[in-house]
Amino acid sequence: MVGISIVSVIVLLGILIFVHELGHFLMAKYFDVGVQKFSLGFGRKLIGKKIGETEYLLSLVPLGGYVKLLGEGDGEELSPEEERRSFSRQSVWKRIAIVFAGPLFNFMLAILIFAGVYMLGVPVLTTTVGGVQEGSAAYEGGMKSGDVVQAIDGDVVGRWDRMAVKITESGGKEMRFTVLRQGVPLELRIVPREMKGKNIFGEETNSFKIGVSPAGLTVIERQNPALALWTALKQTWFITKLTLISIVKILEGVISPRTLGGPILIAQMAGAQVKEGLIPFVLFMALLSINLGVLNLLPIPVLDGGHLLFYFVEAVRGKPVGMKTRERAQQIGFVLLVMLMIFVIMMDIDRLDIKIINDFTKIFTNEP
Repeated sequence: MVGISIVSVIVLLGILIFVHELGHFLMAKYFDVGVQKFSLGFGRKLIGKKIGETEYLLSLVPLGGYVKLLGEGDGEELSPEEERRSFSRQSVWKRIAIVFAGPLFNFMLAILIFAGVYMLGVPVLTTTVGGVQEGSAAYEGGMKSGDVVQAIDGDVVGRWDRMAVKITESGGKEMRFTVLRQGVPLELRIVPREMKGKNIFGEETNSFKIGVSPAGLTVIERQNPALALWTALKQTWFITKLTLISIVKILEGVISPRTLGGPILIAQMAGAQVKEGLIPFVLFMALLSINLGVLNLLPIPVLDGGHLLFYFVEAVRGKPVGMKTRERAQQIGFVLLVMLMIFVIMMDIDRLDIKIINDFTKIFTNEP
């Protein structure tokens, strides 16, 4: 299991990092900016090959990667031709496009994965009713276990999630359910009731329900390329919004920071998804790719979002942010990232529940 986890996380992160850096690389090439290095991983070079002006590297630590552009660093001695093709000499909008291309390619990877999966087919819950809660709106309306909901207010519903959305959006108004019971079509009138529940963040919410649960029967739904692409775009946008909301909820204290995971948790989850099959693994990759794209766009120095922030300020002011300001911001950003990495690794270790580490921790926490 450990071996599978290690291999799967290396493959997973390798693909995500490659796609991210490929975005920077291709956009730089598009604008004829010189690319000196393209590295998967960071630290000491393991192997490398120079093709044209670019050296392609595989480096020791597989938890990152980078593209080194001509003139990206300060103090480089460049010829007039190199000056023209250097990153620092490009217009601010070209620099923004090159930096933004990394996260953009992560979102594009997720969209392609989702679209491919939707075209291959995904299992969806049918509208076959499994259980009817006694005393609920559905119970009083005459709905029974085994009923198949075919339409609501004349609108055909073929999936459980679509039926649930229509009920939630009813506003408590009476609804006309067309059901199939042992092959016989029936019409039931049911008034959804507002009920308390919890959302995915553990917050209490009120929503309209009728008190039924699915039978668990599924069918494989396949979509044509155009519909699959549209569904993939919507799914990527939904997960992006969810990721941003989760970050806000953590800052607000609604979600515990202990839910954050680091490389150990990612390795465990990647290994588990590999054991489930190729489709679960690539879907997990799509989810992580979106998270990587969102996190990289956060306005934290060192990350792409930090660079974009400086470039947008430059676009507004008409001149670059001062060197000292950028250096200080980069130092602060680096410290914050190191602290975050230490924290998530500690959370990973805590989840492992290793006895010797727990005993060591108790010495400092005075736990019995």
